[in-house]
Amino acid sequence: MGIWDKLTHELVDIVEWTDDSRDTLVYRFPRYNNEIKYGAKLTVREGQVAVFVNEGKIADVYQPGMYTLQTENMPILSTLRGWKYGFSSPFKAEVYFVATRIFTDAKWGTKNPIMLRDPEFGMVRLRAFGNFTYRAADPAVLLKNIVGTDSRFTVDELGDQLRDMLVSRFAAALGESKVAALDLASHQDEVAKLLITRLKDDFAPFGLEVVTLAIENISMPPEVEAAMDKRTSMGVIGNLSAYTQFQAANAIADAAKNPGGGAGATMGLGAGFAMGNQMASQMSQAMGGANVTAPMQGPPPIPQALSFYAVVDGKQDGPFDGTALQSHIQSGQVGRQTLVWKQGMSAWTPAGQVPELSSLFAAVPPPLPR
Repeated sequence: MGIWDKLTHELVDIVEWTDDSRDTLVYRFPRYNNEIKYGAKLTVREGQVAVFVNEGKIADVYQPGMYTLQTENMPILSTLRGWKYGFSSPFKAEVYFVATRIFTDAKWGTKNPIMLRDPEFGMVRLRAFGNFTYRAADPAVLLKNIVGTDSRFTVDELGDQLRDMLVSRFAAALGESKVAALDLASHQDEVAKLLITRLKDDFAPFGLEVVTLAIENISMPPEVEAAMDKRTSMGVIGNLSAYTQFQAANAIADAAKNPGGGAGATMGLGAGFAMGNQMASQMSQAMGGANVTAPMQGPPPIPQALSFYAVVDGKQDGPFDGTALQSHIQSGQVGRQTLVWKQGMSAWTPAGQVPELSSLFAAVPPPLPR
């Protein structure tokens, strides 16, 4: 260091730290030979504390505020240095500023799947990731156990260690929660709170504490998720037989648009029908068990009522339903030789020759013998 730098540092009588890096956890105030003038001004801003270290031992800790460094403001350092009656010359001490603000958006995630015993799926492998926030809760412990004499200590130097501890505790908290894999989404907040509690003792030796923790996602292996998607699709389809018929109908429509398909397309369509019916039968048995019964068939169509025209007294009359015709037959107005007609017949025909009216004449006795 040059003479000018030496003089500049000795003339400086303000001890402070302004941080614009956003990742510095601890910063050691630079001073030539660590000399600080008696009566210097110490400025500690919100979100930081200042820690004085004398010959490797932590002395006074200053909270946010402005201080004049004199004997009465440095009780521990004065005792360590033996300043009983005050002094006026520069003194040597290391000053560390510790950021106590909350460090946000620290990421965490499982490097390898976590093996768990699930009540529904048996053995499962789960992955998870999220983020957490933390801060320096005990600056003296942080300096003593972690930072040492590092002039600038950043959060990156602790990142991997904190994440590894978090993931380890996450596996234990997940097993302790005894929540089924499919229900974890609705219990993520509970697992996160349990995890914060378990991490308290792990972070304490670092002088840190976890403020918040979020579990963004808990997932299963891709092949398991694919099987679950298929199962979900089956549930959405519902009536598998109706779905198969719908697919077959679409296939018929597609075949009709391709008249050049030939016999091969027809055979393929027939095979598709057979396969669809077989799959529908097998899936119905698998989903419903042995007690599944075939859907009830609807009643047969209602037979059309009789409606005939007849030639009565030389004139067309009607139409007559079955009851009216029965009455006219019993009264003798309509006989076997009476011409009748209904829609669909090509010509008038004697009633006795119409099969549909034979039952009506069966109930009428034949004419008396002469």
